[in-house]
Amino acid sequence: MDKNEILRLDQLKPGQRCKLIDVNLTGADGQRLMDMGFIPDVEIKVIRNAPLVDPVELEIRGYNVSLRHSEARYVEVNLL
Repeated sequence: MDKNEILRLDQLKPGQRCKLIDVNLTGADGQRLMDMGFIPDVEIKVIRNAPLVDPVELEIRGYNVSLRHSEARYVEVNLL
């Protein structure tokens, strides 16, 4: 994968780091992600995927957060 390639957060594997480009989710769900710190240029690390795929655990801005893959697919990122 190219570092400049735009990926979705749900495509990353544990241990990978990325920089957030955009959240393509509107309404209350999009606002909730922004309130949790999902804003452009923030660095995200994928910690682990749950055994049955959902949720994915992420480290963002010094704390851990879990998202459903259905939410993570709306977050565009670049690998670091």
